[in-house]
Amino acid sequence: MPMPFAASRRAILLAAGAGLAAPAVARAQTTRFRFNLGWRLEASAAGFLLAAERGYSREAGLDVTIDTGNGSAGAINQVAGGAYDGASADFASLIGHNLANPTRRLVAAAIQYDKNPNALIVRADGPIRTPRDFAGKRIAGQPFNASRALFPIFARAVGIPADSVQWQGVDPALGNTLFIRREVDAVAFFFFTGLINLQAAGLAQDQMRAFVYADHGLQGYGNAIVVDPRLAGSNPRAVGGFIRASTRGWLDCVTDPEAGGRAVRAREALADQALETARLRMITEGTMVTPDTRANGWGAATVERVRATIEETITAFGLQGSIGPEEVFTDHFLAPASDRALRVARG
Repeated sequence: MPMPFAASRRAILLAAGAGLAAPAVARAQTTRFRFNLGWRLEASAAGFLLAAERGYSREAGLDVTIDTGNGSAGAINQVAGGAYDGASADFASLIGHNLANPTRRLVAAAIQYDKNPNALIVRADGPIRTPRDFAGKRIAGQPFNASRALFPIFARAVGIPADSVQWQGVDPALGNTLFIRREVDAVAFFFFTGLINLQAAGLAQDQMRAFVYADHGLQGYGNAIVVDPRLAGSNPRAVGGFIRASTRGWLDCVTDPEAGGRAVRAREALADQALETARLRMITEGTMVTPDTRANGWGAATVERVRATIEETITAFGLQGSIGPEEVFTDHFLAPASDRALRVARG
């Protein structure tokens, strides 16, 4: 079992304790919860969409609004500014935000991607066959891209200088075009984003390879469900209810990716259901079914790996200062262990 975390704010525990003692009439009230996906309506949203579609959020007393986003940094800023109550965001970006904004810190209340999905996608018949082959190559990845930002960790692990590659700071769609035209040697993405988007653009899966950072030394977590400690303190039931509903939704996706693909298609008419179902299988099998989640359940974190995520983030981003694991993650709102345990997938 993971070592328990102290709450990121003492007020969270105090307010949560007060909330648990609230009268029954308060428990019957429906609370609005505004959630930012941090990205588009793709398979990365499936668990949240399925939780809403199957009524898990309503059972938790929530009226959930789910909106698209444009990256983790923007989603984190919108939660910090009060526009949203929670967001799916890259854990490293959260750590960077908290170090830069000590009076407006946020906290992760559940881990979405236990295995970090940041990666570099290359052509199977291209010049990059081993990690050390990236030295001297051209990679497309905009400056705020987490896979670009964390590249120094990968480079150090595989034994090449972090400045030995030439970055093309372009929009993802243009980066894909350059990659298909062989004008760059690699693209930086979450592996399931890059592989499926490039497949949709015409490249077959066997024409690509993914170098996933977590397979080459990166220990840190990927995305987490980020919330504002002020909301966690004033309305712990809303935060806890959303985490429990999301846990149920994502566990359903693990066992039945087809249902998750249908949920994406139901919300986004332009989505290719088959591609999003394939993407969802990559997400669940590649980031959620891990030794740690098998042992501790979906959403949980260990102090050791949160500490490793902090250390990697500070190194990769060149940040100043320090921060403790309890200042970026709380396990106070996780579903009970029996409710977050992984189940056997269908088929």
